[in-house]
Amino acid sequence: QVQLVESGGGLVQAGGSLRLSCAASGRPFSDYGMGWFRQAPGKEREFVAAISWRGGRTSYVDSVKGRFTISRDNAKNTVYLQMNSLKPEDTAVYYCAASSERVAVRSSPHEYRYWGQGTQVTVSS
Repeated sequence: QVQLVESGGGLVQAGGSLRLSCAASGRPFSDYGMGWFRQAPGKEREFVAAISWRGGRTSYVDSVKGRFTISRDNAKNTVYLQMNSLKPEDTAVYYCAASSERVAVRSSPHEYRYWGQGTQVTVSS
């Protein structure tokens, strides 16, 4: 069992930056690959980024490549999502998730077993 708690969301102007954090507790953090997803009103949950257990592999949805960076600190049991050059279309609730697949990075929400409660990110134009 893993508990995940996101933080760092908020309201920011277009072009601004935010850093999301997701703190994990329970089983050893390094047992899991981690991912970030987002869900805008009326839309399905969308993959944003994923990272393998040591951080050696990462994956991003095309719309955030070059703007977002996922990273993790296993000593702090935390995964981060640095979001730069934010756009209004990035507005959503952002969720972190843990997958039992440690090595390969996964983009399907069905591959993730544990989820946080979400944090709202709002980008104004």
